[in-house]
Amino acid sequence: MHNSHDPRVLPVRDGVSPSCVVLPSTGQGLLLDFLVQRLPAVSREDWLRRLAAAEVVDEHGRPAQAGTRFTPGLRYYYYRELPAESPIPFEETVLYRDEHILVADKPHFLPVVPAGRYLQQTLLVRLKRRLGLHELSPVHRIDRDTAGLVLFSVQRATRGRYQALFRERSVRKVYEAVAPWRADLQFPRLHESRLEECGHFFRMHEVPGAPNASTAMDILEQSGRWARYRLEPLTGKRHQLRVQMAALGLPLCGDAFYPEVNDPPEGDYSNPLQLLARSLTFTDPVTGQARHFESRLQLRPLAEFDRPD
Repeated sequence: MHNSHDPRVLPVRDGVSPSCVVLPSTGQGLLLDFLVQRLPAVSREDWLRRLAAAEVVDEHGRPAQAGTRFTPGLRYYYYRELPAESPIPFEETVLYRDEHILVADKPHFLPVVPAGRYLQQTLLVRLKRRLGLHELSPVHRIDRDTAGLVLFSVQRATRGRYQALFRERSVRKVYEAVAPWRADLQFPRLHESRLEECGHFFRMHEVPGAPNASTAMDILEQSGRWARYRLEPLTGKRHQLRVQMAALGLPLCGDAFYPEVNDPPEGDYSNPLQLLARSLTFTDPVTGQARHFESRLQLRPLAEFDRPD
């Protein structure tokens, strides 16, 4: 039986795996018309170019043509393309690699996977190109704005066992952050709240109701108006640390989304988010070994923030 998650109908090209579109269960006419309507960011002329180059292929490996008819339920694969991307001037570091996993130290501003205006300038594509690991896939994600550790699966055969670690919350993740200090807040503390989408971009916010997000918080050091915090998320909600700290009146330094959106212009790297995925700890489900990884990156010293206005 065909496995839609392992199509192998188009090779990885320049570090980029093919994208997939599934034709709806009802429809008729030309495949080309459907592609133009479903994926309008690609012009009809560009689709015609890709079809002529045999770069649109169905799940059985058959190249589509300009006159190919719509077939309900059929999967088609194609390469995602972007205009020339501006390079992100920060480099990732591979901290560990074996036949099953790879651990990378990601700099601020570099996305983990392709999305939006980022394709080649992503951690995944950079590593695929550099190391030739075509089956490489992140087991978890951190935000583009966050620096630090990302765990990758090297081969498809054992990927599910590492994904299960995060699904079952068997990985201990520790972050560091720089944010204001409040004398009236007691630390260490366990912060529990309910997080939901707020309907503005992809932002989250705290709402009344049963908690679905929990974070253990402590202070590592404090200087004047600022502190370095140890944050251990016990759940995995989107932007959990950023939202919960902002809700306490402790917005992370350099946060362009919480508590208010203040997105810097493209190419402005002057104020990175002071959030670092510091460590990952787990028992390797394949080898049984105890694993502990520490980021080699550092946040800015508190002395740089603790200056008179």
